[in-house]
This record gives sequence, C-alpha cells and structure tokens, in this order.
Amino acid sequence: MKEVSDVVKKARSGSAPGPNGIPYKVYKMCPMLLRRLWTLLKVVWRKGKVPDCWQQAEGIFTPKEKGSKHVTEFRTISLLNVEGKIFFAVLARRMTTFLTTNQYIDTSVQKGGVPGFSGCIEHSSAISQIIREAKVNANDLTVVWLDLANAYGSIPHKLIEEAMKHYHIPEHIQGIINGYFDGIQLRFSIGDQTTPWQRLEKGIVTGCTISVVLFVMGMNLIINAAKRETRGPKTASGIHLPSSRGFMDDLTITTTTHVQARWVLTALQDTVTWARMKFKPKKSRSLIIKKGKVTKRFTLQVQGEDIPSIIDSPVKCLGKWYDASLKDTNNITRVKNQLQDGLKLIDQTGLPGKFKAWLYQHGLLPRLMWPLMLYEIATTTVEGFERVINRHLRRWLGVPPSFTSIGLYGRTNQLQLPMTSLVEEFKVAKGRLVVTLKESSDDMIWKAGIETRTGRKWSASQAVAQAESRLRHKDIVGTTAIGRQCLGSSKPQRWSTAGKKERSQMVQYEIRLSEEEDRRARAVGMGGQCAWTQLQTTERHLTWVDIWHYEPLRLKFLLRSVYDLLPSPVNLHRWGLVEDPKCQLCDKPGTMQHTLSSCQTALTQGRYRWRHDTVLKELADILERERRKTRPTNKKAVPTIKFVKEGQTAKKARTAATSILDESERWEMKVDLGKQLVFPDIVHTTQRPDIVIWSPKDKKLVMIELTVPWETRCDEAYERKMGKYTELQEQCKSRGWSAWLFPV
Repeated sequence: MKEVSDVVKKARSGSAPGPNGIPYKVYKMCPMLLRRLWTLLKVVWRKGKVPDCWQQAEGIFTPKEKGSKHVTEFRTISLLNVEGKIFFAVLARRMTTFLTTNQYIDTSVQKGGVPGFSGCIEHSSAISQIIREAKVNANDLTVVWLDLANAYGSIPHKLIEEAMKHYHIPEHIQGIINGYFDGIQLRFSIGDQTTPWQRLEKGIVTGCTISVVLFVMGMNLIINAAKRETRGPKTASGIHLPSSRGFMDDLTITTTTHVQARWVLTALQDTVTWARMKFKPKKSRSLIIKKGKVTKRFTLQVQGEDIPSIIDSPVKCLGKWYDASLKDTNNITRVKNQLQDGLKLIDQTGLPGKFKAWLYQHGLLPRLMWPLMLYEIATTTVEGFERVINRHLRRWLGVPPSFTSIGLYGRTNQLQLPMTSLVEEFKVAKGRLVVTLKESSDDMIWKAGIETRTGRKWSASQAVAQAESRLRHKDIVGTTAIGRQCLGSSKPQRWSTAGKKERSQMVQYEIRLSEEEDRRARAVGMGGQCAWTQLQTTERHLTWVDIWHYEPLRLKFLLRSVYDLLPSPVNLHRWGLVEDPKCQLCDKPGTMQHTLSSCQTALTQGRYRWRHDTVLKELADILERERRKTRPTNKKAVPTIKFVKEGQTAKKARTAATSILDESERWEMKVDLGKQLVFPDIVHTTQRPDIVIWSPKDKKLVMIELTVPWETRCDEAYERKMGKYTELQEQCKSRGWSAWLFPV
C-alpha cells in the first residue's frame, strides 16, 4: 500500500486522464478509494494479466519544433488510464531497484531513467571537460554524437523480451509485461477525425510508466556491445572515461583516436542492425581533434553513410550546443539573443508594467538558468545581462534609472520585492553544479576533476569551499538563540548529519547569504537611497498578489518614498531641475523627511492630521468588522497536561488563535475623527485616545493611539504616546477595569 500511495502522492494532479476520464486527483483526495484500488491491483498481480482497458491509449501529436507540418515532425504522447499507470509505476520502481542493486546497468555509461543521477549535467560536463583538455594540452580526441531514427517508436518488442531474459527478470513479471505489449492499442484524434484502434507492433508507449525502464534495458544491451572494443579517453586527473555513454536514446562515443571510434561504431552498427533499428547519419555529428586542432581529414561512417563533421554544422546534445570553435562564445551570443528577444516580447505584450515584471520572473528567468549553468560564462558577462534586465524592470515598475538594483533584489531591505537577481541565480546554479559533480554517485565523475569556470571575478569552486567551511564552523558553534527565542525553539540542519540533497541546499543558501551580505555592505555606503539601513522598523515583504492589487501610481510612490526618490525640493535641486532646495512652506531644507513629517507650517495647516485620519479610518474599519463578529458564549476550559509514557509520543494539540476581543461577547467602540471623541464613563478625563474599545459587561478596555512618524523616530513616538496615556490606563485599572494600551 505504501508503494501505491507514494506513486499517487508524487503524480501531478494536472496530468491528463486516460480514456476512462479518471485523473490522479480522484485517488489523491479519496484515500478509501485508493485502498480499494490497491486491493484490485493485488488481484492483477496475482493473476498476472492486466485488464483490457489498461491496454488502450489515446494518442496526441505534439510538434518537435515551430512550424511542424509533416507527421514525422511530431512526437506522440499517449494518454492511458491512471490505474494502469499506478500499477506499472510500482513495477517499474521494483525493476529499477533490481537492476541497480545487481549492477546490471553501468551508471557511468547509462544515466537515463536511473534515479539518483543528474545524467544530463554529468554527461555534458564530462564531454566538455575532455574537449577542453584536448584543446589546451594539444591532445587527440574523437567525439561522435549518434542519433537513432525514431528510437522510442522503433525499438522492437523482441529486444525488450531478450533484455528481460538477459537481466534475469522474474518470469512472472515477464509474463505481465509481454501480455501487456501484445494487446496494447492506440488511436489518434486530430480535430474531429479519430483513427480506428491500431495495435502497437513495435516501439514503446511514451506515456506509460514502465516504458522508461524497459527502453533503458534495451538500449543497455546495445551500448554494452561496444564497451569491450576500446578504453575511453584519459583525463588530466588520470581517469579513463567510458568510450560510449548514453542518456536514453542519446548515444555519444568518446575515444582518443578516430581508429578507435571506428571500432566502437562498427560494434554499435552490428548491434543496432541486429535489433532491427537504424541510425540517422545526417543528424549525427563527429568531432576529430588532432594535436588540439579540429580537422576534417578523416571521415567516420555508420551503416554505410558518412557522419557529418561538427565543422559543417554544430550539434545540440543534452541541452548543450557544440561547435568547431571548442569554445562557448557562440553559445554566449545565443543566450544574449534569447534574453533580448524575451525582454522584447514581454515589452510588446501591452500589459501593465507589474505584469511584465511577473512574466520576466516566472517565464524568462527560468529559461535562462539552464544555459547559464551549463555554459562557460564569465560572471562579468552575466552582470552585463543583469544591467539590461534592470533597465526594463525599472521602467516597468515606474522608478527612475537611478533606482539602485539593491532595491530590486535585496532580501534584508525594509521593503522587499519578490524578484531575484540574475547574478545571484547564476552563482547559485554554478554552486549547485559544483556540488552535483563533487557529490556524484559515479566515481568516474567526481574523480575526473571536472572544472566549473566562471571567470576571474568569482569562482564557483572557491565559493562552494567557503560555504562548506562556514557550515562546518556553524556545527562547531552550535545552535544560538536569536532575540527572545527559547532553547530548542529552532532545529537547524547540521552539515555533519545532512545528506546529499540537504548539503546541496545548504551550500546554495550560504551562497545566497553571501550575495545578500555583499548587497548589504553596498547599501550601508549609500546614504541617499539606502538610508533605510538605519531604521529599526519591521521589514515589509511585498508579494505578487500585493503588487497586483496596487495601482501603478501607488506602487511607484511606495518604491520612490522608501528609496528617497520622490520629487522633494532637495532632490529636484540635486537633479538640476530647480535652483532653490528649500521647502515652499518654510525656509528649511526640503528633504523628504522634512516634507512628510517635520514641517511646522504643514502641521499647523492640518496636512499631517489629514494623513493621520486617513490611516485611522482604515484601522477603525478593520476593528469594526472584528467587533461585529459573533463570538462563542461558553469558554473552553484550560486543557490539562496529559502524562506521556516512555516510548510513546504526545498528540499535537491544535492551538486556536485568540485575541483580546475573544474575552467578551459584546464590545463598543469610539474613534477620534474630527476631534469629537468622548472617553467612556469610566473615569473623567480630557484625553482622547484615537480608538477606544470597551465592554461594560466584562469591564474590559482597549486604548489605541495611532502615530504616523518618520521611521527613525518610531521608538521615540512610542515612548511619548505610552507615557501620555499610562496614567489614564492606571486610573481605569483602579476602577476595577482590565485595561490595555497600544501605541501604534
């Protein structure tokens, strides 16, 4: 039952259902129904025959690239009933565990479909490393990228049967899988046209959960045929990498000489022909390096056709482009164009600026992270990319070009926006890459000495080493309490007890923390826009929902006010727009602080009173809604602490949120708007707190005094208001009332 529950839990709720129309969400939300399904799955396992409805799939065509028209330019995705997908997902997990435990799959060669490996990253990094070493050390190297023609759709079922026998899969499981593939049927719908049911005589079903492990087993038979032909190239660290490697159907051959490559190609050609499959020589590519230089003097063939050289046409393998320059210059240009085109498309949407910023954060930025992590890009180049992004974000948010980038990306600012820095994400991605290669389960990868280059300004390997050193130091220091935290209130993850995944996350967090420390250090030196570093007020985190609810002018005013970019007389004089920096109401310098909270003329004219009353109305409206809520008449008794026996665990009690208003059924409220508040008939006083809430029945009183000071004077205003009304609070208490005073 646990295996079935894990599969359903990890399945996407949005996955399209099969022909019966039942999605995963039904079993996610109905545990009793899932248990009933588990009972039926046990019957299927015991009988060894899958239901007919599991062998029917609805096919969907998806284009391989933009502008696809011919049927060969489309991929097929099959929608099967989720009940069968759950059953075969459990079976696939068991088979994968069986294959890896018995070491039937060499994970140095095949990383596709094997859990616990970042196959694309490890294969791409290893190939890039040996190409770089061959170029720098003037060595010989031959790399061949092979493309199989319709690998998923052409792999014979007979090859899958032979693979299961070869790897000693139990006969009971073989019978289930063979029976499943013997009766599977597909049909395709295009518009209002639907084809009749067609038997799948070869190939695998792309939407089936067991197809991945079966395809890996079949491809492993093909790849293993070439392992004994020759050794792979030797790295500078003294490790011989495999001569052939695969990630699902992507095959790559790496040998020292082109002669060795021919041996491997011949072995692969014979095995692929035996399996009744074909290569695509026109889509395959070869790279031959002689003494550090790319050459076309030698030609490689597969199945009787020449393999084009990378000199004539670059190749993309596992998300990375390779060309004859053996550098990433063209790839950097490609990333730059992708960034510029993406920003241009977002700019042309016609949406308000805040939505354009959201599109960048959730649409364009994630697309840039894969090439930035994989290619050898200098940090200064990424900083140039970020400057382009900053110009667009400033314009979209309505702030001037001089608005500091610290305000856009800071995580310890008084006002924090939900956007992330491209440079920070780049450094985190590179740090994650270093940790992935360093902590790889493949010995050949972490022993190969693969370098992660990021230019001279910042080194990913050094940043990871510093992060690990800081984490070890934190282990020595131990858990420290922050503020008024009690002992044991926080349980941080320790480096010494963390697993691979936790260590990677901890290193990434330390890199982010280091970036934030650099931003904070720069902010301290900016006395103008970053005067907020001297404030002790509560931080404010703006979410995207908050930004969407803001009017553009309100958001613009908020950002400019926090970073002192409003058109105050002093700022206008600094920008060369006016000659006199003095306040128009008095002769003092017209700084933003003076204009908003320190001008005596504005105070006598009642301008600050209007702002105070505007805030007071909002606060009173919220309190009025809370006051009118119906509250329970019977109060729950204080629960007793139950004794917990040794070896048992205490049940977690639900803590209900309570407030002062819950202590009485009925409250009355007065608000001092227009200087007309009369204090309740508790004591005689001329003082007028801004809000008074009281309950005559239970003799409870709440006084709220609102102040809208400049941020640097918040503590001073709090003490002043507290001292002003403390005597009134004590008088109420002496009359037998429970009184609270809240200066806000």
